Amino acid sequence: MALTIIGGGALAGCAATPSVPRAAQAVIETAPPVSARPSPAAVAALGPGGGTEDRAPADVYAADRPGMLSPVVKGFRSLVYVPNSESGTVDVIDPETYRVVRHFRTGALPQHVVPSWDLKTLWVNNNRGNFLTPVDPRTGRPGRPVPVDDPYNLYFSPDGRYALVMAERNNQLDLRDPHTMKLLRSLPLPCRGVNHGDFTADGSVFLASCEFSGDLVVIDWRAPRLIRRIHLGHMSMPQDVKLSPDGSIFYVADMERHGVWLVDAATYKVMRFLPTGRGAHGLYVSRDSRHMYVSNRGEGSVSVVSFLKRKVVDVWRIPGGGSPDMGGVSADGTKLWLSGRYHGVVYVFDTRNGRVVRTIRVGAGPHGLCVYPQPGRYSLGHTGVFR
Repeated sequence: MALTIIGGGALAGCAATPSVPRAAQAVIETAPPVSARPSPAAVAALGPGGGTEDRAPADVYAADRPGMLSPVVKGFRSLVYVPNSESGTVDVIDPETYRVVRHFRTGALPQHVVPSWDLKTLWVNNNRGNFLTPVDPRTGRPGRPVPVDDPYNLYFSPDGRYALVMAERNNQLDLRDPHTMKLLRSLPLPCRGVNHGDFTADGSVFLASCEFSGDLVVIDWRAPRLIRRIHLGHMSMPQDVKLSPDGSIFYVADMERHGVWLVDAATYKVMRFLPTGRGAHGLYVSRDSRHMYVSNRGEGSVSVVSFLKRKVVDVWRIPGGGSPDMGGVSADGTKLWLSGRYHGVVYVFDTRNGRVVRTIRVGAGPHGLCVYPQPGRYSLGHTGVFR
């Protein structure tokens, strides 16, 4: 097996298989581990997270419980924002009536609606239009567009200092001012199609997926510099990334392997592969931190993964099939909202029984919808990753 050293890591030249991810393991095992365990101070700051057998003592989502809304969002109207990629529009849904209450045009290929770090603004990522559309969450109305090159997706550094633009076609991570979006620095990446990510529990490292080359990249965003590249194999198409509540594991959805990878958050070693369903795409944590919801876009289902057992414990199926994509969990935790990418609809699941309680017609190609506001002290980006 030929190995190439890049960014302090080793790259394997052969593809992995879902059952035995040899290539990914070879990448990691030949490189010295870089610790990303949370510091004692960081763990203490999270507060208690225990109380159930499925919840770890230290919980990075401890501030995301039902009712734990920040004072910043007091008075914000509860709404669901749906970017329609093919229509170039956003539909705004009232979650109480399930009706579209506002519809506005944005730019070409809106991909995701992202809450800002300070919770005060929502940003519509107009990927092909090359700008961000700010939305006032107090009113649900759009503002003046801000020019930004190639904004496929948007994250924020845990300290709120940077906006991290996932420039997918440019194959780079752009660090920008989180308010003005002025470009500060760019980090070219040795992969294609960077799109989703999450941070370690102490916030020091950002792990991102590159869907078109089957890679994960481990980034020190403060420098910024590439720590490591992890090649999952030419058959992989990694998508959403989510940290486990105890901060020990990154879960990575793989749309072509039809499941999720488990990656050690301290050593970046690929631990194993967990099959979920065809076209595994989005990852969402339940409000009690016990489960993760995996949207299987290719088969019209949602897999429920237990964080404690690290296995699928339930599967929710859309009657007649569908294409569940990206979305979020309601503030009270009782609903999971997902866009129906190829069906021009939004699905609303009852998380208590897994049933689809509503299917709402929206524009063409709905993608990264945002349920807002949600509990949390600050936003790390995407459609709502809160700490």
